[in-house]
Amino acid sequence: VGGLLVAIAVEHWNLHKRIALRVLLIIGVRPALLLLGFMLVTAFLSMWISNTATTAMMVPIAHAVLQQLHKRPTGKDVEEGCDNPTFELQEASSQKEEPKLAEKDSGQVLPAPAASPEPTGQQQEQLRFSQGMSLCVCYAASIGGIATLTGTTPNLVLQGQVNSLFPQNGNVVNFASWFGFAFPTMAILLLLSWLWLQILFLGFNFRKNFGFGGQAQERAQAAFRVIQTEHKRLGPMSFAEKAVSVLFVTLVVLWFTREPGFFLGWGNLAFPDEEGNSMASDATVAIFIGVILFLVPSDIPGLTQDPENPGRLKAPPALLNWKIVNEKMPWNIVILLGGGFALAKGSEVRGPRPLPRLWEGDPVA
Repeated sequence: VGGLLVAIAVEHWNLHKRIALRVLLIIGVRPALLLLGFMLVTAFLSMWISNTATTAMMVPIAHAVLQQLHKRPTGKDVEEGCDNPTFELQEASSQKEEPKLAEKDSGQVLPAPAASPEPTGQQQEQLRFSQGMSLCVCYAASIGGIATLTGTTPNLVLQGQVNSLFPQNGNVVNFASWFGFAFPTMAILLLLSWLWLQILFLGFNFRKNFGFGGQAQERAQAAFRVIQTEHKRLGPMSFAEKAVSVLFVTLVVLWFTREPGFFLGWGNLAFPDEEGNSMASDATVAIFIGVILFLVPSDIPGLTQDPENPGRLKAPPALLNWKIVNEKMPWNIVILLGGGFALAKGSEVRGPRPLPRLWEGDPVA
């Protein structure tokens, strides 16, 4: 729950969008590098927030960039780039299909347009690149989720089952040990996926894949300006974004240094048990940071005037409140984990006795 609270705060204050756009500006928008950039950003975000939320945020950005790359480089669009509404990262809602008959303001009904001709070779290449871009986001979200314990639900299930079945395991599965095992695996899988998608959807023309050529560079510049415009639209980092960033980094550092194994962590020194192991767990740190999110204000205190009482100062809202958490918390994960652990504990306490035969009047144990 604590890790999910931090993820909700990152999403609520659009910190993930700022990170994504900034990394894309650094890497560039040449086809091969664009695939790599989207995969790196998606995998990194998926390490901390859910795979579904990461994919839902990155796909509209990929769609907007692809529209600029596949646009004919004519005049003003190439020079200035153009804004794209798909950058508004709202929840995707199903849109109704447009009718086949179009009406003008005069009421005249026009026939549906003729069927489009067969796609040309260039259009086929653009279609394949669009397919590769969509798949790279999905693959990277799934691959990135394995790197941390909080990245995806199965990792947490494994940790809970290990602690339940082997209580004296010495906390062998913690954030630091899992990261040391899974992050190199994630990096290798991400690299192999990028190479495979590049070969499958872009081919072996590396000169073209890395954007060398007049029209390719013009389209890349237009797409770059779209990303740059959207990044500027975010403005400077707000106090809330900075506060969430500090708490997020603090959480990761505390997770890594709690009980790393190769040296004594702060958990071993400050909260040791009889055997010298840390009594503070990863959940302790996550809940601690989660509680702080409900206490830290989202703006600098004392600078906001109360509109109803101009003579008084209005306390700014906290970084998180119950309404935000209730709307964005994936309660299915909490219930699934809690129910699974309860069933496992019940089976362990009951033992290997046979199930009662209710039709014969056996009491339920």
